[in-house]
Amino acid sequence: MRTSPMIRWTAALLLLLLCSVAAAATTPKGDWLLLPDRVWTADGDAAHAGWAVLVHDGVIAAVGPRASIQAPADAQRVELPGATLTPGLVDLHSHLFLHPYNETSWNDQVLTEPLAYRTLEATAHAKATLLAGFTALRDLGTEGAGFADVSIKRAIEEGLIPGPRMFVATRAIVATASYGPGPRGFRPDLDLPQGAQPVTGVDAAVAAVREQAARGADWIKLYADYRVGDHGETMPTLSPAEIKAIVAAAHQIGRPVAAHAASADGVRNAVEGGVDTVEHGYGASEATFRLMKQKGVAYEPTLTAVEAVSEYFQHYVPGQSAPTPAMQESARAFRTALKVGVTIGNGSDVGVYAHGENWREPAAMVADGMTPVQALHAATDVAARILRQQAVFGRVASGLRADLVAFTGDPSTHIGDLAHPVFVMKDGVVYRTPAGTP
Repeated sequence: MRTSPMIRWTAALLLLLLCSVAAAATTPKGDWLLLPDRVWTADGDAAHAGWAVLVHDGVIAAVGPRASIQAPADAQRVELPGATLTPGLVDLHSHLFLHPYNETSWNDQVLTEPLAYRTLEATAHAKATLLAGFTALRDLGTEGAGFADVSIKRAIEEGLIPGPRMFVATRAIVATASYGPGPRGFRPDLDLPQGAQPVTGVDAAVAAVREQAARGADWIKLYADYRVGDHGETMPTLSPAEIKAIVAAAHQIGRPVAAHAASADGVRNAVEGGVDTVEHGYGASEATFRLMKQKGVAYEPTLTAVEAVSEYFQHYVPGQSAPTPAMQESARAFRTALKVGVTIGNGSDVGVYAHGENWREPAAMVADGMTPVQALHAATDVAARILRQQAVFGRVASGLRADLVAFTGDPSTHIGDLAHPVFVMKDGVVYRTPAGTP
């Protein structure tokens, strides 16, 4: 009797997922005594030499000088010489269903890669993200993969696959005929799959919010502008009325709203429309950033995505070339937001570049004007507040969940040390230990 292709594919997928769990080398919850050289708690700016952290059943039970912590006799001790322990890192702008555009263009990923294949890719990306020390992730749109992010989130929560805590936005909302693939550049008789959910008018916009929330969206993402000008210029797409309707409908059912907005008018429309976060913001004026601060709108600058696109398509070579005009614009916006005092969270747009290299965004923020400790806050306690999760994770403090990472060196003084994780724990489960540690 021949088995169907679907049964064979399902069996292969299950085997791969189970293998991926085994490969992550997870260990059960219990009592853990973590002994790094220093602990950076995110409650202040300085790392504390000679401190330790005690974890009990997934919760931080104690943190402080080693001599002050009474650990159970059977606690598992993890020595982390030369390392700094920090809260687990957070990336507020990711796309698990994308991979770098110099491997496969965005159009080809959406049009030619099957959903099952993209889901398997996302599984691998989630694992790479966690092992890099990022224990929480806001994934802002599946880019044509429908509601598959909800299933990835569920599989992580149920222990089927390793990955960070997920906060998902499902399909994202765009104005009709303003995103992609196409319709510009494609035959007009083709009915192309779309990278987001297109709407026209207030009623359709509200319906999309309700549908996405019902399907499992934790956040609603909208595109306030996109490259719709005659020559590809970025211009507003959703109307102010549509943006306000999306925000009102989302807030009514407890979903915050993230806005893709890159142009001056697009950012202004999004902020005046009541969104909770602005992504990119490259063309925003100082006056708009001041309005963001006044209204408590957070900002994710996605500097690394601009750098990556400059490498792929504009011949930029890091360390050799002058910054491209796009990089100069994004740096100007970032420095303006920093000067004004806007809340800045770590959001990278990873997927444009390789998953697991999320650390590059805090490094880029430091290169463009932040101190290392400011960037570290942006990726921990500040990011947790933006997610409304500050009572759950984001600091090394008694009573919070044990999302903890250790890096060789001290990223609070040298941000590049984020590239060297040696220990990763999420919710009290260990996923990465130093080489040679059981």
